[in-house]
Amino acid sequence: MARTDVIVLGAGIVGTSIALQLAKRNMSVALIERAGTGEQTSYGNSGVIEGSTIMPPAFPNDIGALLRVAFKQASDANYHLSFLPWAAPWLLAFRAASAPKAIEETARINRPLFARAIPEHEELMLESGATKLLRRNGWIKLYRSDAAIPAMAKELELAREFGVPVEVLDADGVRKLEPSINPTFKAGVYWPAAVSLSDPLALTKAYAARFVTLGGFALKGDALSLHRSGSNWRVETDEGPVDAPEVIVALGPWAPDLLKNFNIRLPMGFKRGYHRHFKTEDSAPLSRPVVDVQYGYLITPMRQGIRVTTGAEFAARDAAPTPEQFDRFMPKLKELYRIGPRADEQTWLGARPCFPDSRAVIGRAPGQKGMWLAIGHAHWGLTLGPVTGRLLGEMMSGETPFLDPKGFAAERFL
Repeated sequence: MARTDVIVLGAGIVGTSIALQLAKRNMSVALIERAGTGEQTSYGNSGVIEGSTIMPPAFPNDIGALLRVAFKQASDANYHLSFLPWAAPWLLAFRAASAPKAIEETARINRPLFARAIPEHEELMLESGATKLLRRNGWIKLYRSDAAIPAMAKELELAREFGVPVEVLDADGVRKLEPSINPTFKAGVYWPAAVSLSDPLALTKAYAARFVTLGGFALKGDALSLHRSGSNWRVETDEGPVDAPEVIVALGPWAPDLLKNFNIRLPMGFKRGYHRHFKTEDSAPLSRPVVDVQYGYLITPMRQGIRVTTGAEFAARDAAPTPEQFDRFMPKLKELYRIGPRADEQTWLGARPCFPDSRAVIGRAPGQKGMWLAIGHAHWGLTLGPVTGRLLGEMMSGETPFLDPKGFAAERFL
């Protein structure tokens, strides 16, 4: 095999975007995946590229909301009782990171990444012939409580400060944008600058194809075979061993399985999520993603049909599926929107890799020369893949990064 400068482990949207960004910088890159490109966690997302995101998720501070989750009456969150002892330290750290000052700090640290998210995607889409997948009509979040919009005061204030367009709408205003949405809610917030996709998997595959045309190597192999070989890193693939002086770990929820072999232990948690598809031709027309915030689900038009995604489930990454959140919110969804029959037989399940402070780890791996990390993108892997690749490219080539990478360093947990 030809000289390789960098091995990228994981061909989800984050790893594939990184590989493409590095190939554009004339680096020789091997992108290694054990399954199909983009067919794991990246496949099941909402398709929203959230360049307008301001606030990260927060631990609920309402006792009623907590009790509904505890008694498994909530549809926005679910849990496996057997998992709670393992998850308790992470949840406590998440709660601490949800304090108002900490939340605002995270919003400010994350903002430069989100501000560049859509432009970096647009550049790669244009080069990859994937612009046909893109919708530029924003997304809508619906709120059923009179108190919801006043509670968003800080988020709306930061949006104005950051120059992010946002519109607070009454039910009639929402229905002007989406006439098929029934007025079973109090208000909506429209984020017009967000964009969305009709097929996230097709986007990842388009980026992978562009990577190969630039001379990149897309190989099937086992990331867990990573080891030192002299001064290089080596991974075993179906086409033989691949050596490179640099390796990037972009394995999403599987990163801890590898990193523990190198004595790197970071507080990654898992927010599992599900989706189902429903027949488009039997559903009411829908032109953009819509979120029912109180009940924790999203509906969006996809090539496969109307995709319905759930909120978070706290469970072991590889535990058996328990898609009971659908049973809890489907009656509310049907009040809000006329949805057709199922278009698939199997409910998709994925695990979002999350750190308690809602920031990814992007940068050097502690104590391991030549190893870099791009993990823990939580709800925003699709959004932040290309901009993560740009940031790593700048760091690895010795350029001045477009933002201060300290806020994303692994050392913040050590």
